[in-house]
Formats: sequence, structure tokens, C-alpha cells
Amino acid sequence: MVHIGEEIRKELHRQERTISWFARKLFCDRSNVYDIFKRKSIDTALLMRISNILEYDFFSYYTDSLKEKKSES
Repeated sequence: MVHIGEEIRKELHRQERTISWFARKLFCDRSNVYDIFKRKSIDTALLMRISNILEYDFFSYYTDSLKEKKSES
């Protein structure tokens, strides 16, 4: 199972974006961003906002997993 918060943190780092930048885009405090990084799961509406902000499809972690399970059956 994917740890989505960790994947978001990695993508933010890959894009060389700061925590402050990300917090401003999400309209929240930096502490909320660190909380997101700790999450193993996340609300889909928030994940959509994050995907749009970072221009990255975080939903693919879940859909790819479903495809793998389907091909194993």
C-alpha cells in the first residue's frame, strides 16, 4: 500500500518547491503540510487540489495498484 503523504513530500522535493510555497498554495499553515506528509491516506478532494497544485497525478498510485491486482487474477 502506498504512503501517499510520503509520495507528496517526494514530489514536492523533486520539484524543488518549499514547504512555505506549498502551504500558501493550499491556503494553510506549514504545520498542516507536515501533517499531510505523515498521512497514509488522504481525502480525495484534498488529493485533487494537491495534484493540481503540483501538476502531478497522485491518483495513479491507486489506479496502477488496481490494474496490477486485476492482472494477477
